[in-house]
Amino acid sequence: MDNSLKKAIYPCLWFDGNAKEAAEFYCSVFSHTVIVDENPMVVTLNSSGQKIMCLNGGPEFKFTPAISFYTIIPDETEIQLVWDKLIKNGRALMPLETYPWSQKYGWLQDEFGVTWQLTIDKPEFSEQKFIPALLFSGTNFGKAEEAINFYTSIFGDSDIKMISRYGADDPNGQDGSINHAQFELNGNLFAAMDSSIVHNFDFNEALSFVIECRDQDQIDYFWEKLVEGGKEKQCGWLKDKFGVSWQIVPEILSELMSDPERSGRVVQAFMKMKKFDIEELKNA
Repeated sequence: MDNSLKKAIYPCLWFDGNAKEAAEFYCSVFSHTVIVDENPMVVTLNSSGQKIMCLNGGPEFKFTPAISFYTIIPDETEIQLVWDKLIKNGRALMPLETYPWSQKYGWLQDEFGVTWQLTIDKPEFSEQKFIPALLFSGTNFGKAEEAINFYTSIFGDSDIKMISRYGADDPNGQDGSINHAQFELNGNLFAAMDSSIVHNFDFNEALSFVIECRDQDQIDYFWEKLVEGGKEKQCGWLKDKFGVSWQIVPEILSELMSDPERSGRVVQAFMKMKKFDIEELKNA
């Protein structure tokens, strides 16, 4: 894989008209978090050097715990403060307390539906604060390792950092499957885990991952690789074979959209597209 394709991969959170409210809430919760750009459709955050997009997408999709943010907060006082702010009008999935694998850990869903796994334990190999964590359950149970191998084969600067597996004594019959793994894609740290427990949720478009591409070759590359066994969607979106959503977009899109004279034409052009065509967008 050509390292020239190395690129930040950032999450896009789908809100029903309240993206600005959510963005302001997260600015109040997490230190070193600011709004860096906004328009009626998108509010963009920078939090501890990581980009997070908040999209006013409408009522179609709701967040699920299938993708959460494994959030590193090494200070015990701060992790409690963050927990207390996030849990307001939300709900705990696992209470903030001591577990066999962590001195302080908790999993919650905030008032907007976004799920967070707060931990005091910092990985030795990364300074990243927010680590997207993918939960493979239901029909995806047992596929975490396949997914890790699939993703690391596509992206440059990729590496499997650690894999921990369930043992034969697991009460849910998960022996050999992954209870926690961490891996890098383009230098961005992700986590994955399997769960045989029956959940009423799966991956959906409410939380997707954006890859900005410098040219058509990059768009074609990522689109072809990630859509294999998956499904093409509209406006540069696709679902991979595990159901995880990706947006493959050109870097130039934000520049085109910032021009009030042509932004309407650009929107009309990409609404007709599945995979983005940069030349068509430039000529709109």
